[in-house]
Amino acid sequence: MRGIALVAHHERESAREHAERAAKWCTHHEVPFWMSPGDAAALDLDLHASVRPIAEAELVLSLGGDGTMLRSVRLLEGAGVPLLGVNLGSLGYLTEVEPDRLDDALDRVALGMEAGQWTLDERMMLDVAVNDQRVGRALNEAVVEKAESGHTVRLLARIDGEPFTYYAADGLIVATPTGSTAYSLSARGPIVSPRHRAMLLTPVSPHMLFDRSLVLDPSEVIEIEVTGHRLAELNLDGQHAASLDDGDVVRCSPSDATASFVRFDGERYHQILKVKFGLADR
Repeated sequence: MRGIALVAHHERESAREHAERAAKWCTHHEVPFWMSPGDAAALDLDLHASVRPIAEAELVLSLGGDGTMLRSVRLLEGAGVPLLGVNLGSLGYLTEVEPDRLDDALDRVALGMEAGQWTLDERMMLDVAVNDQRVGRALNEAVVEKAESGHTVRLLARIDGEPFTYYAADGLIVATPTGSTAYSLSARGPIVSPRHRAMLLTPVSPHMLFDRSLVLDPSEVIEIEVTGHRLAELNLDGQHAASLDDGDVVRCSPSDATASFVRFDGERYHQILKVKFGLADR
């Protein structure tokens, strides 16, 4: 293997232990192993610190929960490096293995995908621009929302350049199928299988009769224009991306890049939903 790059949660007590386990596995198998200086300092593992980009790795190992997986995707900046998530949190939608299976998981990855030990789960992402200037990429969602509490924001949604409607709301969410179980779900949006390619437009606390989500084809382009004097902001996967003023336009379209997750046991998505919502078999 060309190497394994580690991205770890800074506040999980078990992150350091499992990072050391991964480093030991890599040393035994003569596989290069590194982490960013920030992660290394947070875990007191400066020995493994490197400024080498994680996009040069053959595998990115994510120790944490879904938030750490999202940070790993951001750090890859669209590079098609497979991600293996080790769940150090509660139930995660994106992570694949429990900590006690870490060594076994690395053994299986080392055998290679062609050996039938694992598959890649490719997830759609969004490219996001403000006033035709690209600002980033999102795996879960892009959110245009009010900048000040106590007020709604007025937003004009366009689909393929044609005005759809004005929203008076706390915000608008443009979500991927992966993001359908994140912020969009809490705003009463639909759950969409990650095997789909689609975009969801979901209003947050709309002050209007129309409060439904739209499920749009990935060939369509969503534009959200801030109208009126109230400021708004753009967040990508929960991270601040831009402050918005009257007349600013956020453009969301499917990205050519995908996020690639290592899967060992086939489709887990529906089983995770069952556990998450306490659903019975009958």
